[in-house]
Amino acid sequence: MTAARKSGVKARETDDEIEDLTGCRLYIVRHAIAGVRGDEWPDDNKRPVTRKGAAKMRQAIRGLDALGARIDLVLTSPLVRARQTADILVDGLDPSPTLDVTNALAPGHPPAAIAEALGAHKGCRAIALVGHEPDLGVLAAWLLGAREPLLFKKGGVCRIDVPGLPPAQDGQLRWFATPRMLRGLA
Repeated sequence: MTAARKSGVKARETDDEIEDLTGCRLYIVRHAIAGVRGDEWPDDNKRPVTRKGAAKMRQAIRGLDALGARIDLVLTSPLVRARQTADILVDGLDPSPTLDVTNALAPGHPPAAIAEALGAHKGCRAIALVGHEPDLGVLAAWLLGAREPLLFKKGGVCRIDVPGLPPAQDGQLRWFATPRMLRGLA
């Protein structure tokens, strides 16, 4: 018997324990802290995650793992900073999910294009989408049927449950965590 149970305190449920058996969990993940735009990185597509950003993201992923997130597939933008963040995510979860790059998560693509890309993965129960602002905030709002975008900090994650893939505008926000919150769970 756990200490929490002995004391009468209910232990924290994991994502898997609070699930119904239908639909798909979408984990929307903004890339980690990246190098500053400017002379050093004139091509925005090639800006990498900083050492500090990678370290903070690894700790945030430990917090995500502590929440019991079991992800089948990670879809990422092809930009360097998103791809590096996706690699950190895959390496930090057990079991490690499959990783795939999709242009639909590159900056400038509308939510409908991302939904269409998700339609190719109907068998997945949990998918992480790694990308960029403001597009992720717009996508989250679209999935929820909201008017205003959600604002993601670098390394922030939200979970939206959808009844099926491709998703429509009928998702349910289960939680939304800043990177500091996730690091606090690690």
